[in-house]
Amino acid sequence: MTILPTYNRIAGASRTALITVALLSLALPGAAIANTAATQLQAPDSAAVERQNRAIVEAAFEKWRGGTYVFAELLAPDVVWTIHGSGPVAGTYRNQKDFIEQASRPLTSRLATPVVPEVHDIFADGDTIIIRFDGTATTTSGAPYRNQFVWIFKMKDGLVVNAEAFLDLVAYQQVVDNNAPRSE
Repeated sequence: MTILPTYNRIAGASRTALITVALLSLALPGAAIANTAATQLQAPDSAAVERQNRAIVEAAFEKWRGGTYVFAELLAPDVVWTIHGSGPVAGTYRNQKDFIEQASRPLTSRLATPVVPEVHDIFADGDTIIIRFDGTATTTSGAPYRNQFVWIFKMKDGLVVNAEAFLDLVAYQQVVDNNAPRSE
C-alpha cells in the first residue's frame, strides 16, 4: 500500500471533482443552456422594471417641483412609510391616509408655500429607488424652511409600497412648533 503525501491526495481529489463536474456538464448541456438562457431572460426584465420605476419617480418629482401634488398617484393606498430618527413624527405609518394626516399634514399645514424639491441623485436597483433631495418652502410666519432628505422606495406595479425617510426632524419639528396652521 502506498501512502501519498497530503498534497498529492488533495490534488488528486480536486482533479477527480473537477473531472466529475466537467463530465456532468457535458452530459447535461441542455440544463446548463436552459439555466443560462433563463438568467439572460430575467436580466432584461429586471432592467426594464428598474428603468420604469426610475422614470415614474423622476416624473413625480418633476411634477412635484412644478407645484403638483403627486403623492396620491405615487403611493399605494396601503404604503408602509417609516420615518427614521427620534421625535414625535418618527415611526411607521401603515397606509397613505395615516402618513398624510399624521406625518405630512402637521408640516404642510404650517407652510405658506408648497415644499419644492431639488433632486440631487436618484439611484435605481431593481424595485428599489433612492432619492436624495433638498426641500424648501416658506412657513406661515414667513420664515424659510429647508431640509435635506433621503427617501428609499420599494416599488411594485408602478407604486411605492414601502418607503423609508431620513430627514432633519429638528427642522421639521421647529416648523410644527413655531408656526400656526393655515386655515383651510
